[in-house]
Amino acid sequence: MTQRPQVPAGLAGALGDGRPVTPRPASTVLLVDQAVRPWRLLMMRRPGGADFAPGAYVFPGGSHHTEDAEFADPARAAGIRELFEEVGVLLARRPDGRFARDRECVRLRTLLADGSGWVAALSEVGLTVALDRLTFLARWVTPEPVRRRFDTRFYLARRPAGQTIHPQAGEVDDWLWISPGEALEPGGPSLVHATRRVLESVASEPDPGRLIARLRRRRETPPVVPQIRPRPGGGFDVLDDARPPASSGDGR
Repeated sequence: MTQRPQVPAGLAGALGDGRPVTPRPASTVLLVDQAVRPWRLLMMRRPGGADFAPGAYVFPGGSHHTEDAEFADPARAAGIRELFEEVGVLLARRPDGRFARDRECVRLRTLLADGSGWVAALSEVGLTVALDRLTFLARWVTPEPVRRRFDTRFYLARRPAGQTIHPQAGEVDDWLWISPGEALEPGGPSLVHATRRVLESVASEPDPGRLIARLRRRRETPPVVPQIRPRPGGGFDVLDDARPPASSGDGR
């Protein structure tokens, strides 16, 4: 079990004093830009008053919605929906099989703003979500003592061409493209424990294409459930037994 001394500020205020709450299913997408070296990921900063990770840089994502269940893979569908809602990037295909571009994103955003549901809006624009473009990386569950808990699947996906970042007002305070190594440097962006550990798991891979190909051959791994331990002198440690992505196809 690995101990990480960097604990989010205000953790004590996020801890409950009763029975653990049931974690909410959630999905998060690590959007990869491999056109530059070193390769980069899209990260966004939550506003200071956000319910989850206020002021921290995270990957686009959020809780599952009822409409996600209408797709063959609700977890991946939720990741695609949240990615579009939060930063405007759409992993979906047109009828000709090509990926959506900015013009389809604008049409979809307009339909949603006018009150259309997610599934109906996709159909109106003639788009099909590209569930196959999300590659499972890891699954993390918020520690039991925390009041707001999530059971989150993290996915990797390549950035589609021809789309502009469109951050959601009120949900995204800032966004940036950053390499995993740079994000982990001292003085880098503020990170919550799971985000830091996920970054550490991919930072040593120089080729994101090779990483994605390797992960596609691997079965989905069990969730990581960190533990929170109080320090004798005050404060907390967060501990987990997460391991980096396996190099073999069978997950060993």
